[in-house]
Amino acid sequence: QVNLIESGGDSVEAGRSLRLSCAYSGFTFGNLGWFRQAPGNEREAVGSLYLRDGTTNYVDSIKGRFTISRDSAKKTFYLQMNSLKPEDTGVYFCAAGRYVADWPRPSEYEYWGEGTQVTVSS
Repeated sequence: QVNLIESGGDSVEAGRSLRLSCAYSGFTFGNLGWFRQAPGNEREAVGSLYLRDGTTNYVDSIKGRFTISRDSAKKTFYLQMNSLKPEDTGVYFCAAGRYVADWPRPSEYEYWGEGTQVTVSS
């Protein structure tokens, strides 16, 4: 059974930083991804990590500001978010997919956490 539990969401002012965590279990290969969803918008990719070699990919809108990392011993992966902007506001989800061919596509991921709220005020 695969479980994903996000934590670390908060309300912060623009320019500040947050680190989100996703504790995972029952998942040993494939991709771990971060997605977000703003009110009224579709869920969109933030980035993904390939467990086998640690390769990361990011969408252009957050490159240079957000970083994905992992602690294999703790079975946790992270999303470090710096220089936050109001448009980064949304619910952030972690996801896991065993056979991900197109990493930004949500339908590629079989397992999802419940999400954690990030609110950035101007």
